[in-house]
Amino acid sequence: MTKNKDTVQKEDIKKKMTEQEEEQSKAKQKNNPSGDTDNSSNTEDLDDNNVQNEDVKEKQNASEAKSESSKQSEKSLEDKLKDEIQAQKEKYMRLVAEFENYKKRTSKERLDLFKSANREVMQALLPVVDDFNRAIKNISSDDNDQLKGIKLIHNKLNDTLKSQGLTEINVKEGDKFDADIHEAVTQVPAPKPELKGKIVDVVEKGYSLGDKILRFPKVVTGK
Repeated sequence: MTKNKDTVQKEDIKKKMTEQEEEQSKAKQKNNPSGDTDNSSNTEDLDDNNVQNEDVKEKQNASEAKSESSKQSEKSLEDKLKDEIQAQKEKYMRLVAEFENYKKRTSKERLDLFKSANREVMQALLPVVDDFNRAIKNISSDDNDQLKGIKLIHNKLNDTLKSQGLTEINVKEGDKFDADIHEAVTQVPAPKPELKGKIVDVVEKGYSLGDKILRFPKVVTGK
């Protein structure tokens, strides 16, 4: 009789445990009506993490691309500024060179103008110098006082003209004739064999002003 009672008690306990398990199962189904398992939930979590990682990677790639583009833009701007600086430097050097040429040109023009003005004055005075030379040749050496007075004036005039750049071209008998320097007015038989093709006589003296010939010396050549 006692054994049967124990068996009944065990059966009652087993029944209650079965009922509790059923209630727990129903509660789980109620909380998760779709019937997904924990593995499905874990899969969804992994998918979400993958999506987030891809978003982060895309943002990083976009940031890197933007940074690279910014660097290229800065480099391009730097190159542009360097080109502009080089262009301005070359322009400045050209202006300096042009200004130096301008100063040299204007200085030369002023000097040429000064020489040109002197040239006209000197050309006007050359006949006076010629008259003094003729007078000194024709005055008798007996009249020493008159000769000394004329020579004194002649020397003073020559010194004044030399101070202004007038120089007599030195030509004498026997010099070789040069068409670039001499002006042949006539040709006569050479009085000596060594004078053929050379200067026999000087008819009119020549003068230079600075580095230019003001009047060519007029000469007679031998043939």
